[in-house]
Amino acid sequence: MKTSVYEDPLQCQILWEKMWPAKGLFDLWEVRSCFHDVFSRPLHFQTVEKNNTIVGFLPLSWDQESGSYIQFPGETWQGRTWMEQNKIIAENYEIFQMLLDSTPGSVHLRYLDWNTLLENFDVAQQDDEGYLFFPGLCDFSFENYWQGFSGKSRKKLRNELKRFNDGDISFKFNNTKDLDQMFHMNIQSFSHHSYFSDPRFYDSFERLVSFLHKMGMLRITTIKIGGKTAAIDIGAIFKNTYTLLAGGTDPEFPGIAKFINFHHMDWACQKKIDSVDFLCGDFNWKKRFHLTPRPFFEINIDKAMPLHKYNRFEREAICA
Repeated sequence: MKTSVYEDPLQCQILWEKMWPAKGLFDLWEVRSCFHDVFSRPLHFQTVEKNNTIVGFLPLSWDQESGSYIQFPGETWQGRTWMEQNKIIAENYEIFQMLLDSTPGSVHLRYLDWNTLLENFDVAQQDDEGYLFFPGLCDFSFENYWQGFSGKSRKKLRNELKRFNDGDISFKFNNTKDLDQMFHMNIQSFSHHSYFSDPRFYDSFERLVSFLHKMGMLRITTIKIGGKTAAIDIGAIFKNTYTLLAGGTDPEFPGIAKFINFHHMDWACQKKIDSVDFLCGDFNWKKRFHLTPRPFFEINIDKAMPLHKYNRFEREAICA
């Protein structure tokens, strides 16, 4: 067996599309390229080959900010990557170990899908949890899902949402002109904690929305109350999975986030969507909404940074 490294973007794309199974939205090369084209992390795609056949694949990007290799495309926000459902593709544990051992520097991989190979890898630890809604579990009936709450919880939720059900409320869909307002509301709500406070992430996301719109995968949901925009969510549909990617709300309408999330779930039941992916981050409501957690895993291996990765002044200081 031998290990190889690919850095040419075209070669890397060919490798990705050959080796990486396109099961979910984040598995698409075009989706990840929206971020790679902006962050411009150097590519470092590693393979293990046996008898001229690739049996192991680990697509990485070099993140000079952290001094480590991270999963392609290397989109980071406050030191963390964003995309989920990452993988290490290996035929067996030996190849899995070879891919990680041959990386010429520290490796920090997050949001890894569960793989039985991780069971034997001591460095792997549980990371964050994603949350999914499966409409089929309630026979594609939002009413059945609603009845799964206790009577006390239903009463409390009804009281919280009553103002929206009784008010002058309207829905608008797939209006791309609402995107700027969504970005603005998100930044206004989360300030420097918003992904979009980073111009690189903002630009990447605009490219992502453009791609999704072009491919007919984009779903923008806008809720207006009394003519004023109360909430905007951006989602994508791929292989009958509805992924909620980002959103913004107006603080003038407390509880509107719950209302729009219930809308997504109701719509998914009507359309017989296989699953709704609300991604990572609990925000104190996903467990209470009886969503199904999906654990992700993290590998953080600290190695000495290869000398050629330092700039000239850093190299001179180290050698001195």
